[in-house]
Amino acid sequence: MKLLTEEKCADTSVTLCRSCDLVIRKRALPSSVRALCPRCHTAIYDAPYCSLNGMLALCLTALIFFVPANLLPVIELHFLGSIRTTTIFEGAMAVANQGYWVVAIAVLTSAVIAPGLLLLSVLSQILIIKYRLEVPFFRDILKRLLKYHGLLSQLTMLEIYMISIFISVFQLRDYTDIHLEMGTFCFAMLFLVTLFLQREYHLEHMWSLLND
Repeated sequence: MKLLTEEKCADTSVTLCRSCDLVIRKRALPSSVRALCPRCHTAIYDAPYCSLNGMLALCLTALIFFVPANLLPVIELHFLGSIRTTTIFEGAMAVANQGYWVVAIAVLTSAVIAPGLLLLSVLSQILIIKYRLEVPFFRDILKRLLKYHGLLSQLTMLEIYMISIFISVFQLRDYTDIHLEMGTFCFAMLFLVTLFLQREYHLEHMWSLLND
């Protein structure tokens, strides 16, 4: 493996091909264009498909779905004449009442707290960059948001809760009637929009906008 000198490592315009270790100098790309390694043709980096306005629209859409996804019932069970509904928060409290506090905290963190903080963080980043709020106060906030973005992304696990809903529906369908409510639709849309937003969000690109 080739070793970069300290000067090149500090130079963010230089990167390594993940397949053949070729040192490549990065260039500005048009939107939705991907750079390939000239030796092995492995994808190296690409430009975000969405502009700041596109990511802002995705972020606002996700926030619109965030509130009903967490307040409306996601599943309604009909069993022997009784009807039971549950929200994500009630599901976490039910797990906590059975003594599994760690699991309940993990559910709340991964399905409610972290996604909400992630969306607010991305929204704040976009607004600060879009409206060029360059006073030291906003620049410091933007640096902190970019610094902790990776942590929030790792804690956001909407897909696990989405999979758990599918598993519950599959396992309970033989014993009870299951109705998916508006909360299910909102949570599914929140999952899809957040997934697409995370795909379009490039932390390195946001750092470059800060430096500009």
